[in-house]
Amino acid sequence: MAATNIGMMDSAYFVGRTELLAWINSTLQLNLSRVEEAAPGAIQCQLMDVVHPGMVPMHKVNFDAKTEYEMIQNYKVLQDVFNKLKITKHIEVNKLIKGRPLDNLEFMQWMKRYCDSVNGGLNSNYNPLERREACKGGKEIGKRAAATHGAAKTSSTASKTQSATQTRKNEQHANAVSKSSKPASNRDPVYDEQITELKLFVDSLEKERDFYFAKLRDIEILCQFPQMEHLPIVAAIQRILYAANDNPSVMAEAQAMISQQPSEEALSLSPISESLEEERPKTESQKRKNISTLEVDMAANSTLSPRQRLSDISDVHHSGSPLVNYCTTLVANSEA
Repeated sequence: MAATNIGMMDSAYFVGRTELLAWINSTLQLNLSRVEEAAPGAIQCQLMDVVHPGMVPMHKVNFDAKTEYEMIQNYKVLQDVFNKLKITKHIEVNKLIKGRPLDNLEFMQWMKRYCDSVNGGLNSNYNPLERREACKGGKEIGKRAAATHGAAKTSSTASKTQSATQTRKNEQHANAVSKSSKPASNRDPVYDEQITELKLFVDSLEKERDFYFAKLRDIEILCQFPQMEHLPIVAAIQRILYAANDNPSVMAEAQAMISQQPSEEALSLSPISESLEEERPKTESQKRKNISTLEVDMAANSTLSPRQRLSDISDVHHSGSPLVNYCTTLVANSEA
């Protein structure tokens, strides 16, 4: 089985803390007392350097990492190595740097299984102290480890025997678990169908959640535009978006924010509207007056003789015009 594809019921995840610490201390000549001490990520980098010599840039590894930022840099080095080796194991960096015992235990159990799968995890020519000298803080941790390395060497034989015995026990336990889990494959197909439906339902809910979250995020970004952020309606929208709880009063407060602010555009346009309303009756009355005058004129003209109509026209529009006088003379001659 490939180390990158091992499941949670694999015997690798039944390796105890004592066996893991003994393996790390003997391989890297360290003196760890807790698995959580590997949280900074430097130990994992050197374990990969043991099974893949020269693959890890040890000068970038920081054994003196204390802040989360420094620890993350170590895990970036480890991730780069995984990428080069095409290892698909996901590294839960945020959990590991918190020093959580269970998370660090599981990751170190996986590391041991992977290292054991590559040439048995042994490299007789590897000098961990010398390799750590290129790391930041590597010399200090090397001195502390050298002081206790003699005692660790004495107990290494016993730890290896204990490790082999524990491994056999873990394999037997894993086999027993796998055998006991086989009858589960004969379960009712109805349960399998229900489980599948529930999984699909959860997936659809997650997609719907992500969809509406993206919509709210777009609205939030739009409200942050300089041209809009001072508008009362934008303040009301932000009041609803940033509400910490589902309180009905939030909606009422948002509505009050909008109603309390007068509309400047309405105020600026109101005089124009009033003037238009005032001018409209005047225009209508003037049109009616003009139409009435035109009708009266047409009625009056219909009862006049041609000479009288021409005389009225000449008096109003063309008084003293030679052309009008000539036309008047022609009309008089025709009547005579």
